[in-house]
Amino acid sequence: MGLSTLLLVLVGLAFITRIVSEKWRHSQNAKRLGCQPAPMAPSKDPLAIGDILEIIQADKNKVVPELLESRTNIMRDNAGRYVSTFRLKRGLGENMLTFDPENLQAMLAKQFKDFSVGGERLGCMGPLLGKGIFINDGAEWSHSRTMLRPQFTRDQISDLRLEEHHVQNAMRAIPAAGSNGWTEVNIQSIYFRLTLDSATELLFGESCYSQLAATGDAEDRMASGGKVTDFGKNFDRAQWYMAQRLRLPRMKFMYNCKEFRNCCQEVHRFVDECIAKALHDHKKKKQPEEGASEHYIFVHAMAETTKDPIELRSQLLNVLLAGRDTTAALLSWTTLLLSRHPEVFRKLREAIIADFGTYEDPSNITFATLKACTYLQQVMSETLRLFPPLPTNARYATKDTSLPRGGGPDGQSPVYIKKGRAVLYNVHMLHRREDVWGKDSGDFKPERWETRRSGWEYLPFNGGPRICIGQQFALTEAGYVLVRMLQRFDGLEDVHADQRIRWGLALVSAPGDTVTVRLHEASR
Repeated sequence: MGLSTLLLVLVGLAFITRIVSEKWRHSQNAKRLGCQPAPMAPSKDPLAIGDILEIIQADKNKVVPELLESRTNIMRDNAGRYVSTFRLKRGLGENMLTFDPENLQAMLAKQFKDFSVGGERLGCMGPLLGKGIFINDGAEWSHSRTMLRPQFTRDQISDLRLEEHHVQNAMRAIPAAGSNGWTEVNIQSIYFRLTLDSATELLFGESCYSQLAATGDAEDRMASGGKVTDFGKNFDRAQWYMAQRLRLPRMKFMYNCKEFRNCCQEVHRFVDECIAKALHDHKKKKQPEEGASEHYIFVHAMAETTKDPIELRSQLLNVLLAGRDTTAALLSWTTLLLSRHPEVFRKLREAIIADFGTYEDPSNITFATLKACTYLQQVMSETLRLFPPLPTNARYATKDTSLPRGGGPDGQSPVYIKKGRAVLYNVHMLHRREDVWGKDSGDFKPERWETRRSGWEYLPFNGGPRICIGQQFALTEAGYVLVRMLQRFDGLEDVHADQRIRWGLALVSAPGDTVTVRLHEASR
């Protein structure tokens, strides 16, 4: 036997020994923790290539949640019980998927330090967002949260004057009603522009006015000394690339084209200009001009904490991504559901008129009164249950650990999670569990919230230390827009009422087909 052959044999033996040793170590760890294996989802082939292709096709058809429901039903039939935690084959390895409330509480709260968001987020999202609160882990995440949390106090999110300005721009974007009082509009695109315009002004002190750019009113604004930019188009396009990079993180280089880089550059240019102005004003201690609006602006407040323009840009873009898209998606889903449930629409409109008056003569629309409008809150809660903004998420084990349930024949034993393994958790499935929500779990029924208090079975804004710090801001903005819409319109119909609901899964879940509705103008 030659020296080279002997060396290859020794290397091979060392490799095999390492694999066997690791398997034995994990086996002993699992035994020590009282773990039993979770069931394995059936796969089309040994490397699960067919499963991945099936997911890609479902994504093209905008029905990924339906595919997951189908696979879960197969698991239930095979096991003879409801299965909410199971393994998924991925190439030569495997991931864990769970929608068990006890496991989610463990992963997101009780065993928070055992899991991280993983390093893929920075590589996939960093070119646009930088290192901010939704990308960072550990000490960097704690620093981000400490910096941002004071900006979401009740006092900061309760001023709705800025919102009304952008709501009026949105109202002007809705085509005028015909002689019969009805008009038809793609309301989803208006919502996404509305939330972008209000978010950019709140965060950066200057709105990008995407609504005016889309409706042809840009010249009027520029003539009066204002600014209209392509920020919205660039931000949306960069997000599309970012979503593709997250889906295929090991092939993200395929989505690093010139268009993506240019969009990121233009987004950064707009934000950097706003930050430079804010830092200059802060240095000069410049006060608002007499008669000017003194509404709260994020970047001005954060300049008290840091003067680093790159850190400011990263944190603000992270907040923009979450705040703008989450609220627009909630508004889109709610309007779609109301258009298909006229009895809920009528009941909600009656509550709104009773509490807040008419469109022409509104009264007392505040943070507190919006929160106190019970049926409005129930409608939004039910929408978020059926269509959570982030239906699928993941955590990665930072050490060898376990989750409390899912293993063994009855699914009641702990399951072992080795270091580095991905644990996917699906909020869409969590929110539609019949054993938790009842046989009508797939129905839009706001009244279910009359007697229900949510726990770990309801996570539209995540849970634990990483719970969304801007959830009250999102609910306040969405509630305000819904109030103004239902004050103005007393009729709402879905133009495509016979069309199945599909999901557009990007960084958040929004309706997969445009929400085109007919609106009837209320008598004035």
